Amino acid sequence: MKFIIKKEDLYNGIKIVERATSVKALQPVLLNILIETVDKGTIRLCATDLDMTVVSLVSAQVEEDGKITLPSKTLNEIVGKLSSDKLINFEMSNGETLVKITSQNSKFDLIGLDASEFPQDLTNVKPKEEDGFEIELKPFVKAVRQAGFAAAGYETSNLLSGIVCDISGNVLEIASTDGNRLARVREKIANKDNKTSQLIIPSKTLNEVIKMSSFIEDESVKIYTEKSKIIIKSETTTTVSRLLEGQFPKYNQLIPSESPKEAVVNVSKIISALERVSIMVNEKTSIVKLEFSNNSVTLMADTPDSGKSEENLDIDYTSEDLTIAFNYKYLLEALKNIDSEEVKIGLNTSLSATVLRPNNDEDFVCLIMPVQIRA
Repeated sequence: MKFIIKKEDLYNGIKIVERATSVKALQPVLLNILIETVDKGTIRLCATDLDMTVVSLVSAQVEEDGKITLPSKTLNEIVGKLSSDKLINFEMSNGETLVKITSQNSKFDLIGLDASEFPQDLTNVKPKEEDGFEIELKPFVKAVRQAGFAAAGYETSNLLSGIVCDISGNVLEIASTDGNRLARVREKIANKDNKTSQLIIPSKTLNEVIKMSSFIEDESVKIYTEKSKIIIKSETTTTVSRLLEGQFPKYNQLIPSESPKEAVVNVSKIISALERVSIMVNEKTSIVKLEFSNNSVTLMADTPDSGKSEENLDIDYTSEDLTIAFNYKYLLEALKNIDSEEVKIGLNTSLSATVLRPNNDEDFVCLIMPVQIRA
């Protein structure tokens, strides 16, 4: 195997696929990136943790065909520290696993593992065109970022670790919940194929798609389903992931259309106040209390052994007084995903779900369950 490649092209390709390498690999090869020549002008990079596989096609000047797997972390460090404006030469003799990497005055000998150890059926996925639909990348990524944060942790194997993607006509609805909070966003899309689909995708997969989207130049991606898998494909990048199967909670039934009490608050001001007040939260509970009264809200936190904090904000609120408590992390995360200068906070009782909506036309909603305040 022998090829010459631009540093920037290779580095971007590594950044795309390295996210799929296994963190705790039972098979050493899953810590590696598969590098293989495709034709005289292209190489293919591939990484997998067996749940998710990412493939990236990168332009290169290929002189000799071949393939090898190289340690992801070391390869990333080598390429990242080479001069940006230089070409990189890769060379490996047939039957060997040692790759010589040279760029100007820098030389590295990197030992890999034979490509035959890499899961062979994951490297060249070719979905059927009729099984896919096209979707604009930017609104898709924005919707996932806004509504995907409420999913349960990835280590949770149930459906709540997934993000629901519901496509119907020209509307994309994305939602997630961990049982304590719920987020949902609707985005208008150009659904050119007018496909309808509901998928439950592992949150890890979509979070990695968000991260790699900055390296994708295409304006749209194609999404395919194949049995129990989802394939997200651009011109040069392919992400393959398992789908979660089962009945996701009917979350739309949980979101009240209106609330008996409503506050309108400046988003940046309440975020700053929360971050200051939370310095004194009890780390075991993370509870911050909010006292709503006539056109003001007071945020409070205390830790018996350390002290307490308090801050008052002017807001638009004319209903009766209400004291309610939240895990401040849930509240903060929801507020940071609101793309609006002001937020509408829908309230009922101290134990009723609280609804946050942007005070503009954006169709985003977050529901947070309060914490019971102990006397």
